[in-house]
Order: sequence, then C-alpha cells, then structure tokens
Amino acid sequence: MTTIACVVASQSQAATAVDAQQPALQRAVDAAIAPVKQQYGIPGIAVGVTVDGKHTFYNYGIASKDTRDPVTRHTLFEVGSFSKTLTATLACYAQVDGKLSLSDTAGQHLPGLRGSNLARASLLNLGTHTSGLPLYVPDSIANNEQLTTFLRDWKPEHPAGTFRLYSNPGIGTLGLIAAKSMNQPFDDAMQGMLLPALGMTHTYLDVPAGVMKDYAQGYNKNDAPVRLNPGALASEAYGIKTDTADVLRFLDVNMNVSPVDAKWQQAIACAQTGYYAIGPFVQDLIWEQYPYPVALNTLQAGNSPDVIYKGAAATELTPPLPPQSEALINKTGSTNGFSTYAVFIPARKIGIVILANKSYPIDARVAAAYRILSSLTDQK
Repeated sequence: MTTIACVVASQSQAATAVDAQQPALQRAVDAAIAPVKQQYGIPGIAVGVTVDGKHTFYNYGIASKDTRDPVTRHTLFEVGSFSKTLTATLACYAQVDGKLSLSDTAGQHLPGLRGSNLARASLLNLGTHTSGLPLYVPDSIANNEQLTTFLRDWKPEHPAGTFRLYSNPGIGTLGLIAAKSMNQPFDDAMQGMLLPALGMTHTYLDVPAGVMKDYAQGYNKNDAPVRLNPGALASEAYGIKTDTADVLRFLDVNMNVSPVDAKWQQAIACAQTGYYAIGPFVQDLIWEQYPYPVALNTLQAGNSPDVIYKGAAATELTPPLPPQSEALINKTGSTNGFSTYAVFIPARKIGIVILANKSYPIDARVAAAYRILSSLTDQK
C-alpha cells in the first residue's frame, strides 16, 4: 500500500521548490500521463498543477482529430460532474446571502413537490447524494412540468439522510432551488455571478460562437466524435465547459490561495464542510474528502463504480465536520466524450486537474494524479 508522503513547507519554500523541480515534475507528469493516453487511445490530455498559486501546464496530443489542433491550457473540455462543485458553491452562496438554508426542505422551495417523499428531503440531502433520488433523469423528460412530475412521484428505497446514492437530479434540483431563491435562471446565476466572482473567465455553460475554436472534440469509447447532448438539469449537474487554467483558479480559491469576496469565501467553506461519513470518505457538499495522507487503494475504492452505482450507507456527522486542512479533497467528472479528475490538499496548497477528450476509467485518472502528487510531496 502506497501512501503520499507528508511534508510541510512554507509557501515561499514551496514556490521556490516548484521552480527548482520543474524538470523532475515534467518527468513525473509525463510518466503518469503517457501510459494512460496510450492504453485508452485518448487524443488529448491537459494537466494543470498548482503549488501555492504557482501554475504549470502540461499538454498532450490534439483537441480534434479533424483539425489536429494541439491541446493547450486554454482548450475547453466538458467536465461533466465536476460541474456539481460549482453548483454546490452557488447554493452555499445563496445560504450565506440569506436566500435559503440547507436545512430547508425541498417542499418549502418547490410547491409542486408538496406531499411527496422528496418534499421532506432537505436541501443538504440534495447536495450530498442522500436524498434518495436516482443517478439519472430519464431521457424522456423534456420540460419542467414533466420534471416536477418525475420528482414528485419518485419512491426512494431509503429514507433521506440514511443512504448515499450518487444523483444528478439531486444536485440539479438544488441548483434550481438556489437560482430560484435569487430570482434568476440558473444559467444566469452561474455565468453572471459565480464564474466572474471566482475569476473563471474562460468557463461556460453555453460556449460563445467566438470561443468555439477552443472547444475540444470529444470521443466516445468507440472513438466516434461526440459532444454533450444536454437533458433536463444538465446545466446544474454536468454542463460546464472549461480549461485547466480556470480549474486551477477554482482550486486555489478552495485552498484560500486566491482571495475572493468574503461571502464567496464563506460559500467555499460551506461546500467543504463534512456532512456524512460514507465508507472511506467524508461527503461534503459534492466534494469528497479523505484524511491526509491517504493510500492510493483507499482513494480508488472511494471513487469506484460500486460507490457510484450501488451506493452506500450514510452516517450523518453531528455536528458537521468543519473544513479540514489535513485532507485530500477530490471530484471526478465524465460525459460520453470527456473525462475529468481534480484533487487538492489544502494544507500543502497543492492541486491537480487532468482533463481529457475521451472517457476512460476513473481508477486510471486517480492513479495518474496520485503519481503526480507523490512526486510533488516527495520533492518538497
């Protein structure tokens, strides 16, 4: 069992170390990414590393087989469920701003759900995958009326707050409620409020025509070109397109490296609060955290298909666990043609994001990032 080394360094020491170890870091990233790219036939991979706010970028392959344009730090990738971390932050901001409370029930905010099982679930349940809602919204749902009917009629197998079952409609409904509480559509709240406030200037739900040249072409498991075909709650649950530079900015904000407005910083802390114990990890608001240092096999177990598709018992933390410095915090994301993995360690001010324009197994993403993390901590 391998464990990431635990090494403490001051911010100035860390920044100097990054400068000094660039050749070694380049070799470590190359060694981590090359076999993954080859094994899974991934056209392009972009890696971003932040250490105390100092960013380095490592780009491999092409953004499109047609254009042959190389991947760069500004190439836009679909990040799938990593989008949920932004939705969670927006919901926390609504709470900080007094528009809602995570202890509110869904029925308080969505009258169409009143009398249903979901009406009694809290907003916290929606944001921690403990609402009892399923993984997907059915493809047949085409409008808000049908969505409300689906949510109202859903019969969960477990009472809210007792079982974690990964859920797109859960966080999607929380996003709807958060935006509704601020009297604006979700897309407007995300693109007009959150992204500018966090300095994510090259991140989109709807990619503008003038930026489409940066949008990578995704490829499915059969190497056919695909891009996101959005369904109900897509914006809220999996609709973000972004680049490595903007993800690193977001990780820096989450590590208190890049200052933001006080309310947004409170929202970041809210999303990093631990609410449920789930097997090997603690469930924050979407983010998942592990005590640091953590073994690779533990990290892979927490990100395994069984945890995603089968679910696990949830134990509520009372009181909730405040944001932890000595923790490894991560989130995956996938669409049919793209893959994402992001991880950061607040105490070390280290973060990594790996974006790819093909879907490939999560355990391979975790192992690659872990290898890079190990190189960084071992050399400090």
